[in-house]
Amino acid sequence: MLRITSINVNGIRSAFRKGLQPWLSRHRPDVVCLQEIKIDAGDLTDELSNPPGYRGHFSHARKKGYSGVGLYLAHPAHALTSGMACPEFDAEGRILRADYRNLSVISTYFPSGSSGEDRQQAKYRFLARFSDWLGGLMDEHRATGREFILCGDWNIAHKEIDLKNWRGNQKNSGFLPEERAWLTTVFDERGFVDVFRTLDQGSDQYTWWSNRGQAWAKNVGWRIDYHIATPGIAAKAMRASIYKDERFSDHAPLTIDYDSPP
Repeated sequence: MLRITSINVNGIRSAFRKGLQPWLSRHRPDVVCLQEIKIDAGDLTDELSNPPGYRGHFSHARKKGYSGVGLYLAHPAHALTSGMACPEFDAEGRILRADYRNLSVISTYFPSGSSGEDRQQAKYRFLARFSDWLGGLMDEHRATGREFILCGDWNIAHKEIDLKNWRGNQKNSGFLPEERAWLTTVFDERGFVDVFRTLDQGSDQYTWWSNRGQAWAKNVGWRIDYHIATPGIAAKAMRASIYKDERFSDHAPLTIDYDSPP
């Protein structure tokens, strides 16, 4: 079995202070995809870099205390690469890929457009570039049989079922018609699979809650964290869980078990 967890930690130091490391030791995912680590390479302690049972790898943003992604690997990867050959967004630390024999696991963190129109336009530029990059991954999949699992905070709720207050958010970043249509093309045209929804069609399944008001207490959330995969490995998904017994950040860990060797 292969267990993969994705979590936006909203600051890796903060998540560790809130108990992320003991949780990892109990749940023992083979791969942990981290987003929004918000730390420079020079500030990583060994505790943060290599928690017990894992070797950490990171792609940092050039801007201090901003963005960044990481991978905790229980089993060494054959190769690691960061970015998508796009200087604007690679400088923000948004993609980190680990290659195994026939599988690649990728931690991804999409820009948010909620802070203003400039960032929303940046998000659209990212989506356009990322779509082309996804096409390259699918070409690689078809040519070689390599499977891909992309885990992370994509900052888009796909359908009405994926957020509590969908009516009130139709003009807000993260649920704009253009963003939702873009994500539909990832599935319907690019051929990738929203793995969680192959296992769980239920409502009220969210991974992020605003810190404003009583969003967490009332479960007024959004499902914006994903495992998005090529069809072969997606078909091997067995179980999905969103862990909410503890809070390590404003996002919950999303874990999916695959019937595949680690």
